[in-house]
Amino acid sequence: MATPSLEQLTAQLEPFKQTHVLQFWDQLDASQQAQLAAQIESFDLQQLNDLYQSKDTQSHWGELAAKSTVPPAITLADFADEASFEAAYQSGAELLSGGKVAMIIVAGGQGSRLGFDHPKGMYPIGPVSSNSLFQIFIEKVMARAQQFGSTIPLYIMTSPPTHEETIEYLTQENYFGFNPDDVMILCQGVMPAVDGEGKLLLEEKGKIFVSPDGHGGALLALEKSGALADMKQRGVEHAFYGQIDNPLVQVCDPALLGYHAQSGSEMTSQVVRKNDPLQKVGNVVSADGKVQVIEYSDLPEQNARETNEDGSLRLWAGSIAVHIFKTDFFDRMSQTADSLPFHRAHKKVTFVGTDGQPVKPEQNNAVKFEKFIFDLLPSAQNAIICEVDPADGFNAVKNAPPATAETPDHVKAAISDLHTRWLSECGVEVATDTQIEISPLFAPDSRALKQKIDADSNFPAKITAETYLQ
Repeated sequence: MATPSLEQLTAQLEPFKQTHVLQFWDQLDASQQAQLAAQIESFDLQQLNDLYQSKDTQSHWGELAAKSTVPPAITLADFADEASFEAAYQSGAELLSGGKVAMIIVAGGQGSRLGFDHPKGMYPIGPVSSNSLFQIFIEKVMARAQQFGSTIPLYIMTSPPTHEETIEYLTQENYFGFNPDDVMILCQGVMPAVDGEGKLLLEEKGKIFVSPDGHGGALLALEKSGALADMKQRGVEHAFYGQIDNPLVQVCDPALLGYHAQSGSEMTSQVVRKNDPLQKVGNVVSADGKVQVIEYSDLPEQNARETNEDGSLRLWAGSIAVHIFKTDFFDRMSQTADSLPFHRAHKKVTFVGTDGQPVKPEQNNAVKFEKFIFDLLPSAQNAIICEVDPADGFNAVKNAPPATAETPDHVKAAISDLHTRWLSECGVEVATDTQIEISPLFAPDSRALKQKIDADSNFPAKITAETYLQ
């Protein structure tokens, strides 16, 4: 297909006052011109203009927060009685053994904030093994499938900057033993950013700056890639969703799956009790009869700091990006126009100035537009939330030292502490300050670990040295 002419592109851009992106056209070779033209033609400039013109809705979020409460949140460990827990566990076990469950891993992030110039999923996080986030997640899915004698198809969503390297890495590692026929790697979409005047930014003379369209891009990516059709063809009824930076995700937990199914929920979300009013997690609330999320960047500080009479946070439920979806709900939402709204994020973006030289701003100079998967909650029938102790299910790796939280050392310690506690619950003593790591393939959870230890008469009663059980 021939590259559109300068005049044709100008005609497309002029109504939206974006012709400045063509200012270096005559300096570009044919391939660069083709790349720039393809970008321009792929953008919905009317949508972009409308998004920019829409004002930040701080007052709206404040009004929503003021009338919000936290929806009832059950903790699986605190079911009314053991029989209720077992009923939920068995319900989830039946879904897993029947091949009714898939796993979605969102892995589009880069490790740049960790000083790691690769997809974040490649980051070595095992406290003893140094296994990567990808290996830990994939082995968790494999272990759960083996536990219930079934197949759990795996869908990994990347982003344009991480897509090719992720495929290369997983291929080189032979998918860590996972059957490649049961893995689909799909790439999320992108959105252009604009400056304070609504103008597109040039990353290079022949390339407009774009960034991934947020984890909400999973909905469109699953539909466009054929992943939803693949789930339907396989008879998958529920999709378990987690993000690659949290190695404590309780992947395809049977009790959580069973509670979700028994409740008739189209979308179930795990939450944690926030440890700080301004913790950077979405705030799960109930308002106007619907469960929804107010992103931390949208929640006014005065609302975030509100407390109950006992001093506890009024809006305490933090989203940890762990969800279960009914696949027919996913399918319905993927066919629904504007099922996910765009959010605005103010960021620093390096761009090419009018002199053709890069400009690195010292302050936020751009507005990015992102979609969030949790915005499906208000559309879901019987949406429910389930509280998990962060020590059991949430410690994401995001920051390099000297940050005070969410660093690799914090996350490694959390993995070791969790696995030490599992052993303790099974009657095995672990010496103080001993690093412990349990491969998911050895035991995916404490229940499976107890069964394994009970069946092994030679398992040591005390562990005194750094240990990786695999």
